[in-house]
Parts: sequence; C-alpha cells; structure tokens
Amino acid sequence: MPDKPKPPADEKPHPRTRTSTAQDDVRIAAIDIGSNSIRQTVADVSPDGAIRVVDEMKAAPRLGAGIHETGRLSPHSMSAALAALNRMSALGKQLGAKRRRVVATSAVREASNGAEWLGLVQKETGMRVSVLNGIDEARLSFLSALAHFDLAAGRAVVVDIGGGSLELALSADGLVERLISLPFGAIRLTEKYFSKGITPRAMEKLRRSVRKRLKAEIPGKEWTGAQLIGSGGTFTNLGGMVLARHGVQTARTVHGTRVARVELEHIVDNLSALSPAERLAVPGLNAGRADIITAGLAAIAEVVAHFEAKEIVVSGYGIREGILLELARVTPKPADPGEARERSVRALAQRSHFEEPHARHVQKLALRLFDSIGVRLGCAPEERQLLADAALLHDIGYHINYDKHHKHSYHLITHAELLGMTPIEQVIIANVARYHRGAEPKKSHNNFGPLSASARQRVTRLAALLRVADGFDRGHAGAVDDIRVRWLDRAIRLTAVPSPKAASIRLELWGASKKSRMLAEYAGVPVEIVAPGGAIFTHEDDGTPVD
Repeated sequence: MPDKPKPPADEKPHPRTRTSTAQDDVRIAAIDIGSNSIRQTVADVSPDGAIRVVDEMKAAPRLGAGIHETGRLSPHSMSAALAALNRMSALGKQLGAKRRRVVATSAVREASNGAEWLGLVQKETGMRVSVLNGIDEARLSFLSALAHFDLAAGRAVVVDIGGGSLELALSADGLVERLISLPFGAIRLTEKYFSKGITPRAMEKLRRSVRKRLKAEIPGKEWTGAQLIGSGGTFTNLGGMVLARHGVQTARTVHGTRVARVELEHIVDNLSALSPAERLAVPGLNAGRADIITAGLAAIAEVVAHFEAKEIVVSGYGIREGILLELARVTPKPADPGEARERSVRALAQRSHFEEPHARHVQKLALRLFDSIGVRLGCAPEERQLLADAALLHDIGYHINYDKHHKHSYHLITHAELLGMTPIEQVIIANVARYHRGAEPKKSHNNFGPLSASARQRVTRLAALLRVADGFDRGHAGAVDDIRVRWLDRAIRLTAVPSPKAASIRLELWGASKKSRMLAEYAGVPVEIVAPGGAIFTHEDDGTPVD
C-alpha cells in the first residue's frame, strides 16, 4: 500500500527562492500572530522581490479560542503564545535579521485584554506588535497573491480566511478595487454554530449567515466569474485533501492546486458526516485543524457560490510574504498569463545546466508530434504545455550524473519551485520526463501507481511522444530538422527530414525506431520510422537503419 499522504505544513518554502545571498539582499523576519497559529518566516529578500527562506517557525496557541463567548484572550493561550514569541525572537536574532515586523490579527484586535497582553509581549520579548485591521490583512494577502499569480488581466478575488475573520481583496487588471473584512473565521464559526456538533440545521444556519452578508457587501453580478485565489491554513489543508483524493503524494507544495466548486462541496459534505475522530484520519488534513476545518470550508463554499466561480486556486502564501515584500520596499508587478510559468521552468533548466540546443530541439519535435496526432491519442489542448515543459526539462538530471538521469530529472522537477502550474501538473511533467527513457510506466512504480487513472494516461501518452522526439535527436546535433507525420489506417508513419548540415541521420533513425514501442502500444498501431530514401523501420527491427 502506498504511504498515506502527509498533511500540508502551514509554512511553505517561497516559490521565488535564490540559491545564495546577494550583497544587496535584506534579511527580514516576519511574524503573523493569528487567531489559530503564530508563524514566523525569516528570509532574504532581493530588490527584484525574489525571496530565499532561511528558516520558519510555527506554534498553535489558538488565541482566538473562546473569544466569541468571553471577549477575552485566555490565560493558557496567552502564555503559550508568549513562549512561542520568545523562541521566534531568539531565532530571528541568531539568524541576523536586519528588519522585523510583528503583526496581530482578529483575535488580539477584538479581545478586551489584547492591548494588555501586547504590553507584556513587548516587555518580555522586545517586540512591538502592530495590530492589523481587516483591511490591512486583505491588502497584504493581495500583495502576496500579486507576486505569485498572473493577475495582470481580468478580475480576481483574493480570499484569506483565518481563525477569526475572512478577508476579500477584489482586483481588476492587477489593481485593487475593494478590500473587505468579514467576521467569518474558522474558529469563530465553529464555536458559534458547531459547539454541539455538526448538524444539517447548524450547517444551514452557518451558510445562510455567510451568504446573506456576502450579498449585502458585494451585490449584483459585476464580479461574477472572477478568478478566485485562497490563502490561509484552511485553504492549504483543502489543497492537501484534494491532492490526496487524486493520488498525488509527491507534490512538494499545495500551492496552485485548483479545486473545482463541485469537489469543494463534496469535501464539505463528507467532512460534515464524519465524527471528530474520523476527521483526524482524513488524508491530507492536518490533525491540528480537523476540528475547525469544516466551518472554514463551508464559508469558502459560500464565497465560491456567490461569485459563481467554477473553481478556486489555493495559494501557499499569505500575510507573511506580503510583510516581507513590504518591508523590503518591493511592489510586485502584475504578471501576464503564462509569464511566471515560462520564467520558472526556464530558470530550473538553467540552474540545472541543461543542454539548451538539444532540449529546445526535442521540444520542437515533440510538439510537432503532438500537433499532428495528439487529438487522435486523446490529448487535451492543455497537455501541449505539459509536454513542452517536460521536453525542456527531460535531461536536467544530467548534472547529477548520467546513470539514471531520467530519475534524477523526475526528482529535480518534483522538488522544484515552479510557478503558474498546479501541483498535479508539476507531478505529471516530472513523470513525463522520468519516462523519456528506461522502463515504461508501471502501476508498481511509487511515482506512477498512486496517480489517478486520468493522470496515468496523460503521463503515458505524453511520455510516448517525448521518447520518439528524443530518439530523433539521439546524437544531440539537430541532424533531423523536422518530422512529417501521417496516421494511416495500418500505422503511424514518421518521416525524418534531415538538416541541410547533417552528414548522416543513421543514429537518429535508430534512436527513434528503438524508442517508438511505447507510442505504438498506446496508439494500437505500429509506428514506422521512415528514412529520406524511403526505408521503413520499427522498434522490432534489429541492427542500425541506413539513411
């Protein structure tokens, strides 16, 4: 049996990391005192907004627990939070942070003894804590999203849900139009509606309350269909559960996970039917959030319904990243769709010292195959970009060593920080690169077997195309300039078009024919590799083809 997927951590390495500290980088410590948890990130921030996480620390004192009834922070949670802040202060000093900002959100903001506790924090730790209002929280969440998502065109809504409140940042073409804060945090809603358990009546009361307030705050249809991006622990746990449901155990982050509206509703229904003990065992769900996750997701479901969105995208980043960028005096610029993805894939290839002429040429040939026969193989249009990325990265494992370099490529891609794609897409790209040579995909393989059936099919057909394209550049010399592709009744015929500079393409004909078996098996017909002179070869032929 495959290992149970690990629940998502609340801290995630920043996707725009740097491998070394530049002289003009600034080391910054950002601490977010939330209603459920306290988190610190220490990072080096460059003038262009690139961030290298140095260290992270987390505690979960639940300052927001009980505030709905008492209006005060409890002695236990204050003591636990103070101990955590002492540790974080010491860590920041040891790591040499030049700047530090500590913020508190709704629990401290609303508690009658919040100011008194902050005075104790300053006396004990030397930290001066800024209390954010809800609008500040929404603004910082948007700043973080702007650095991680393509928001330059169209309408977008960044949704941040914590323990005490729910924030919305509404933007058009990368510019904020409205910032909204609502009292719908996961702890608050749980205590108000589910104190005696999750019942259908209690669930309906919760959802009706959120629905009514959203209609009052954002009337009309102006924002219908906007892109929705969600940040906060409730969202990262949602992403973890979704990835677990799809069998994606090797994703390094939940960042970018797309959750369909219907799947979100299914998850809310399923969690509502579970006992507290059963929720603790849900794959992808952090046990520390199992008691408050259902209320938080129910509120999110109402947000998605209000905007009539088909899906919501999970962000692994939030207020702390916004603080880091703000302290470094960096304002992210809205990125055009696809720009972040292309940039991060190229950066990974360059960091891995890839052989660019070969990678680009294999990419060209692979896309020629895709454009010619992809539809008949069952490929969806979005798979073209998956193949393009896998082709560019297929050999990056070379810089570790040649032996099993395809497996090294797989691990480098799965652990890379790639923007503009979902974790599932990243795992598919890694698997396609993994299978560009060597053994064909098998359900017994740990990296392949746990994937959903549809993901396994994508990997298989795209890897089959990549294998042939790679074979046509066996000598890494661009000797085969192009491929003429025909799908006949009895076979797929691939005719090599030599480069004018090529003295011979014998090696490439051999390479393509030997690597065509997987494509032939998937297509259900033989794959014929045709030389310029008309000679035909298949994977079953022995010897080396002649030009």
